[in-house]
Amino acid sequence: MKNALYDNWALFLGMIMLMVANGLLVTLLTIRGAGLGFSDLTISIMQAAYPLGALAGTAIAPRLVEKVGHIRAFSALASLVSIAAILHLLTSDPATWSAMRFLAGVCYPGLYVITESWLSAKSENKNRAQILSLYFMIWMAGPAIGTALVAAPDPSGNMLFGLVSILISLSIVPLLLSGNKAPDYEVPDRMSVRRLYGISPTAVVGNFVSATAVAAWFIALPLFALARGMTTAQASGVLVIAMIVGALVQYPVGWISDKTDRRLVLAGLGVIGGVTCLWMFLDASPTSMIVGFSILAGASLPMYAVCTAHANDHLKSSQIVAASGTMLFILNVGQFIGILIGPNMVSIADGRGFVMFLLVLCFMVTVVALVRRAQEVAPEDTGSWQAMPVLGAPQSGVLQTESRLAEEEEGNLD
Repeated sequence: MKNALYDNWALFLGMIMLMVANGLLVTLLTIRGAGLGFSDLTISIMQAAYPLGALAGTAIAPRLVEKVGHIRAFSALASLVSIAAILHLLTSDPATWSAMRFLAGVCYPGLYVITESWLSAKSENKNRAQILSLYFMIWMAGPAIGTALVAAPDPSGNMLFGLVSILISLSIVPLLLSGNKAPDYEVPDRMSVRRLYGISPTAVVGNFVSATAVAAWFIALPLFALARGMTTAQASGVLVIAMIVGALVQYPVGWISDKTDRRLVLAGLGVIGGVTCLWMFLDASPTSMIVGFSILAGASLPMYAVCTAHANDHLKSSQIVAASGTMLFILNVGQFIGILIGPNMVSIADGRGFVMFLLVLCFMVTVVALVRRAQEVAPEDTGSWQAMPVLGAPQSGVLQTESRLAEEEEGNLD
């Protein structure tokens, strides 16, 4: 672990700064928008521009990296995101904010592709698991740290936006000064949604529904907390606690999913999430909200990883990169819909409409998983589960493929 961290410190440092900045900006825009008098619909449209941009970015970024190289592409994309963050300070126009969120959505996938392909080129069979673990720890810790920073004192109202821009700009520096040689890169193939659905319907539907749920509560939870009379610091604190719990349960859930049918695990997570939502529907106290959304995060955040692992169980090693791009596309579509709907449910039935929306989504995950389990027997040979982020998820197919190939090589040697 120490060697993996030392050898890749520049990439990890740049990535943690990017993720902290992204987590800070997402929550900051929701809370600041509410303070400026933006309606729930306006906030949802503004935030939904990010996954909409990511849909374009996932197609544009790989070709940009192939054309101009890793370092130039990374520098250009990071600079654009930094500019977008600062532009939020110059105007309170919702349309401009939405355009900047769209621009960030276009740019961030490129930053993820560059980082992952670089890590892939530098990793070997003996340390790939360590690098992958560190990589996803950053993906889970970064947004939580960024969200926590929303509670920092900001008398002028401008400091936090400036901090976002500084972090993004600084993320370029380690890569430029590390002396690491950029690896070769080829644009990965993309598997059609229909083909992936034919291979693993559970993964496709489960990924879409869980992404909708996670995006809905991640964006709307601060609004939900503010509507309950909480301060900005308290609202961001509730979200941070939920994200930490979601990160902590990733590996226990993964261990269980490696030991049993992953669809049962997915159904169980849906039941836990649904029961929790029902509890919050019946009890609107602050305690139930804090505890309830922490449990909901613990149930919903691992769903993407379980769905991806289930899909990989049915895929050949040569198909994983193409399938991961499709999974990312489905994820972004789900996030787009969740962000559009979630904030607008906060004002319905004194917030209970928001909770019921999440309950329905959890119920859908459970039904899909159980129906598919009744229709098809689980594969006997399953790959190892890997924790994966949902919020701004990377296209992790390259590292997944090489991890799978390494496992197969070890199995052949045995």
